[in-house]
Amino acid sequence: MDEEQDKLLPIANVGRIMKQILPPAAKISKEAKQTMQECATEFISFVTGEASDKCQKENRKTVNGDDICWALSSLGFDDYAEVIVRYLHKYREAEREKSANQHKSSSTDQDIEESNHKSSQPQQQIEAPNGIEFRVLDKGNSSSFKNPS
Repeated sequence: MDEEQDKLLPIANVGRIMKQILPPAAKISKEAKQTMQECATEFISFVTGEASDKCQKENRKTVNGDDICWALSSLGFDDYAEVIVRYLHKYREAEREKSANQHKSSSTDQDIEESNHKSSQPQQQIEAPNGIEFRVLDKGNSSSFKNPS
């Protein structure tokens, strides 16, 4: 049982994502969380397996974001693939900007003030046609999404 549980997404994270879309007073049963946990894990494994097969055929050892986008499209999830391609592009753009800002070696007061101003600006947001909103966060490599229904 422990081995099987180790292969699933963390149930606390699944529950947290489920709560984001529901009204604040809504409750989610343990059974509903477990079902969603199993479904989400299976979906991710399905898509990742397809991407991994592609990489193996191309004699590559690393699955990247482009491979995941290709797998989504290849498996018939074209709508998701289009959104993820746009998200991946924006994410990489934000990472390049972040990297360029970190490599600046100037430490004048004006540069520090400008840097502080930039990091207090709102997150980059990407909205998909189906209402899903992706956000690229400034700190770390985290990203989040929500569906504002």
